[in-house]
Amino acid sequence: MNVLVTGGAGYIGTTLIPMLFAQGHRVSVFDSLCHGIGPILPFFRNSGFSFTKGDIRDKQALAAFARTAEAVVHLAAIVGYPACLRAPEEAKTVNVEGARNVAAVAGRRRPVIFASTSSCYGSVQDAICTEDTPLSPMSLYGESKVQGENIIRDTCDAVIFRIATAYGLSPRMRLDLLINDFVYRALHERRLRVYEGSARRSFIHVADIARGISMALDKFPSMAGQVYNLGDESQNHSKMDICRLISQIIPGVTIEECADAKDLDRRDYTVSYARIKALGFQIAISVEDGIRELCGPLQWIDNRDLFSNRFSD
Repeated sequence: MNVLVTGGAGYIGTTLIPMLFAQGHRVSVFDSLCHGIGPILPFFRNSGFSFTKGDIRDKQALAAFARTAEAVVHLAAIVGYPACLRAPEEAKTVNVEGARNVAAVAGRRRPVIFASTSSCYGSVQDAICTEDTPLSPMSLYGESKVQGENIIRDTCDAVIFRIATAYGLSPRMRLDLLINDFVYRALHERRLRVYEGSARRSFIHVADIARGISMALDKFPSMAGQVYNLGDESQNHSKMDICRLISQIIPGVTIEECADAKDLDRRDYTVSYARIKALGFQIAISVEDGIRELCGPLQWIDNRDLFSNRFSD
């Protein structure tokens, strides 16, 4: 198929695209290039790759580029509550109106894969979140993704993924993600300051996210119309669990618990992945292996601004 990937120059997209090529797909990327063209330069060597620079809020430009697409993977967004907090109006228009534009362009004629987030669950009472747990987002990021889900579900033939907290290496690297950030700090500061250390989160390597999306394209007829948590129960960890894992892998790191900050996203729950695993999905990378993978390259990075998050995926 010719797969249109919105936000394809971002964190997930640049990991996903080589997998799509390996599956024999052609790939069209629509991206604002707010982080530059560097991460996607190698893809231009592939005759099955095409690109246009555009804003997901520009419906006319998106529609013109999407004419030849046979499936759409919608990744373009302002991701994470800190980024949405810094630019709330932009977050609303990109995350909500962007989803509306994708829905209008794709309709029910093309399969759509929509990247949502486990932040949609927000403050929950359930011990374990399934796809049927009522949504109660506590941040603008979570709220905008719930709205995006509703738009896509009502308009498109779609698979919606509520993705766990991502980590791991990608051509368009991010250091604002919890595990990536903690590994960076452990390497450069030899100290981890953690607040709300008992708060539970669910994690997934960016390559495993890409594998899930690839699987959805391959098995779309049997998956369409459903929401899936994307991750694995083995990667449900508290923030303190992650700190301890890092300190075991990186010698000499001290852990300091702090009481002077709070997580505005209120994520503190365990997530069930029974639905996606019933279809055969399995992660390939453990948190421990992901941490070890990060240690090599992150020790050489000094300028965090190079990897700041804005329109990441």
